[in-house]
Amino acid sequence: MQDIKIWEEKIKEKRYKIKFREFVKELWSWLVLNLYKNKGKICRYPETERIKKLWDNFWEDAPNLWQEYNISEDFFYNMKSLYDTIPFQYLYHIWKSENCDFSDVMLLWKNVYLWFTVMNTVENIAYSAFCYPYITDVYNSFMVSFHSSNVYMSAGITNSQNVFYSKYIADSYWVYFSSNLIWCQECIGCNDLQNKSYCIGNKQYSKEEYTKKKEDTLKDKNSFLSFYKHISTRKATNIWSENVSGNSIIKSSNIENWGCIANMHNGYNILIGDGWEWTTNHVYDAIDIWHTTNHIYAWVWIWDASSYIYCSSQITGSNKIYYSYFLDKCSYCIWCIWLKNKSFCILNKQYSKEEWYELANKIFSQMEADWILWDFFPWELNPFYFNDTMAYLIDDSFTKEEVEKEGYMWRDEKIKVDIPEGAEIIYTKPVGNDFNRSEKGNENIHSLQDYQWFDSNWNWFINPEIMKKVIQDENWNVYKIVPMEYEFLMKHWLPLPEIHWLDRIKLGFKFK
Repeated sequence: MQDIKIWEEKIKEKRYKIKFREFVKELWSWLVLNLYKNKGKICRYPETERIKKLWDNFWEDAPNLWQEYNISEDFFYNMKSLYDTIPFQYLYHIWKSENCDFSDVMLLWKNVYLWFTVMNTVENIAYSAFCYPYITDVYNSFMVSFHSSNVYMSAGITNSQNVFYSKYIADSYWVYFSSNLIWCQECIGCNDLQNKSYCIGNKQYSKEEYTKKKEDTLKDKNSFLSFYKHISTRKATNIWSENVSGNSIIKSSNIENWGCIANMHNGYNILIGDGWEWTTNHVYDAIDIWHTTNHIYAWVWIWDASSYIYCSSQITGSNKIYYSYFLDKCSYCIWCIWLKNKSFCILNKQYSKEEWYELANKIFSQMEADWILWDFFPWELNPFYFNDTMAYLIDDSFTKEEVEKEGYMWRDEKIKVDIPEGAEIIYTKPVGNDFNRSEKGNENIHSLQDYQWFDSNWNWFINPEIMKKVIQDENWNVYKIVPMEYEFLMKHWLPLPEIHWLDRIKLGFKFK
């Protein structure tokens, strides 16, 4: 029974040499930030030939599907053979959920709408991505974590409350239009501060002066979005870290390339993750890592103490996993899909320990000879339109011609939006702007300004009728205001959003 560590070391060696742009293309293209209608249902997969079958809940309902490994064919041929026979879930929901029919990659959540990758006790979340655990009332935000609440149009927020239009905020509260704050409270338009209070533009004020200036600043609702767009270009500070290169790296060491991570050591090409109060070691080419994890090489979305994972995606609580997809609490698996509590499987077929090692070594030897041992999933398995994935959000220099040449899909047509018959269209800007100039003079055309205002006592008000309207922005994209969003905007005296929900999330992905 030959040890397979030799193959693990070869994968590790090659993954450490992958260039950052290749890492983004190869792995981030497996994380979609859109939803589609497929076979009449809301689905994470567009309707193409790459996903053959869809089920509501595969882990609970599907039969045991497996295949024999065909040693006369290469590994990727065997991968595709199983991939084409396995049903996939319309939406990837794990464990208990409530009122979350329009969100994807969910775990222990309640009242979630158009949210992507959220887990572990969250509630009242909309239009956001990568936010967990123990958070409530978060809207239009990216990467919000650890007991944060009341967060709006923000990114990189941890253990903070009442944060609006801000980036890279830790252990702080009542923050507006600011970036790189730690242990701060009541700050507006500040950057790179620690343990400060009652500051505007990094200038200290008395509580009374600050309160008056805050009131005046927050009356200028028309400037909120432009303030955040300016903040979105700022670079995050790396704190309590040694020998790191990247953006927003906290309590980490020996990290090369990128960031938005904490409590990680000895890594290369990592984006988004936190090893919690423990430490995570030896992570190469990895995305979205939470909880204690060690020895991860080419990985998309990991949670719940997984270790020794190689070229795999969406794995929880597992170890010794190779080239697999959607596994929970498994070990010693090679190209398995949708397994739970299984060990020593190849193409979903169960083997004895001895049989598994013998076949595993043959497979890895064959892969090395074919020069694919260290590659991630082949392009022909990727079921997503490249320009709908996070790869394109991070680096929009990828062209249609470039990615289609390599076999990725590209969406040319706009996603069709079902607008109720007879619904009134509201524009984000007043009539007469370029995007709706053709409607000028039509007295029945309204804009967002017609649905929000200060009353005579300077109380902010949003007309609840806006929830019955369809809003069109300057790029001709349409969206609506949902009830929990309306309540949040009213509670915190915030203006109606001026851009489509996906563009709001994109602002969180801007890194300098």
